[in-house]
Amino acid sequence: MGNPIAVEKLFANNAMKIWSVLKPWLIIAAVMVFLRYTGLLSGISILTGSALMQTGVLDAKINKPAVARRFNYDFKIRDVHGAIINVDSFKNKIIFLNIWATWCGPCRMEMPSIQSLYNRMDTAKVAFIMLSVDSQQDFEKVQRYISDKGFTFPVYVPAGALPNLLQVKSIPTTFVIAPDGKVVSSESGATNYDTPEFKQFLESLLLP
Repeated sequence: MGNPIAVEKLFANNAMKIWSVLKPWLIIAAVMVFLRYTGLLSGISILTGSALMQTGVLDAKINKPAVARRFNYDFKIRDVHGAIINVDSFKNKIIFLNIWATWCGPCRMEMPSIQSLYNRMDTAKVAFIMLSVDSQQDFEKVQRYISDKGFTFPVYVPAGALPNLLQVKSIPTTFVIAPDGKVVSSESGATNYDTPEFKQFLESLLLP
């Protein structure tokens, strides 16, 4: 058998080497867990994203589908006051439909730009549908979040099953529907919609 003291030293040396490699990663993991469970992680991502918004990197692109799909108006939504609304009541208008949730950092990041766009559009001709996909039991949370942030665009939650088009894999996702019922643009991920180009695009959809 080898010298017990030598074996013990070898073990200690190896343990120190392993610790020196793992220590930075363990510290990073601990910090991330702390930020995640204190809610600070989403705040940092929002601040970072907000800075990116200012650079123009996240400005909306007009992502027209290769084949314009027809929008299915046959579903219902509920506003923050509890009123049930048939989406077909928005027919013959331009629709800006944004799918979001209160727990989604990128969704929260882009909302100020949507509010700014909303303030500059003729809402008699352009309908904004800010559709939250928070769970039904979080309806009051949605109401409180919108109120606390001072957003004035119309906010809704589903009042039943959504059409296939709106059962998206990631949020935020935004669709633009022309007055003739065609889906003319879609965008996934945090985006700056408060640009002259995007406003001009919406206005170009108005029927003569």
